[in-house]
Amino acid sequence: MPEVIYVTGGARSGKSSYALRLAEPYDQRVFLATAEAFDGEMQRRIDKHREEREGQFVTVEEPVFIDRALRNLPEGSGVVLLDCLTVWLGNLMHHLGTEAAISERIAALLAVLETPPCDIILVSNEVGMGIVPENAMAREFRDLAGTLNRKVAERATQAYLLCSGLPLVLKK
Repeated sequence: MPEVIYVTGGARSGKSSYALRLAEPYDQRVFLATAEAFDGEMQRRIDKHREEREGQFVTVEEPVFIDRALRNLPEGSGVVLLDCLTVWLGNLMHHLGTEAAISERIAALLAVLETPPCDIILVSNEVGMGIVPENAMAREFRDLAGTLNRKVAERATQAYLLCSGLPLVLKK
């Protein structure tokens, strides 16, 4: 049975770098990128990340329908690194808007994790450890992210929390 590896932590905690290291031993690596460039700063981030993994991964870009992307990976994929769930969740809120549509996409992802096509490494931000956001949309995002992270971690065979660049084993 393929592994589902969950990597979480705060902003700039080292999550993505750790996930890339976890993927190194595999042949046939796929990077599933969820980010969209809505502004110049985000485009620069995307470009930097592309350069960091150049030649090491086949890149698949999918901002909304990641379940479909996971079901249609290139033949022979050994691992897919999905970076990141919280960016994807923001995309869902932006593109789909309704709670029902967002829940449907989350359920579709969770269904793929029940029978993964290959080993999957999922990166997500831990956003619920700070202050309560002042506006309703930010609170909704925080709550959805917490629920999504919990449900993914439940299905994971391994889970890590990155804190100040150090991986803490949550589940192995």
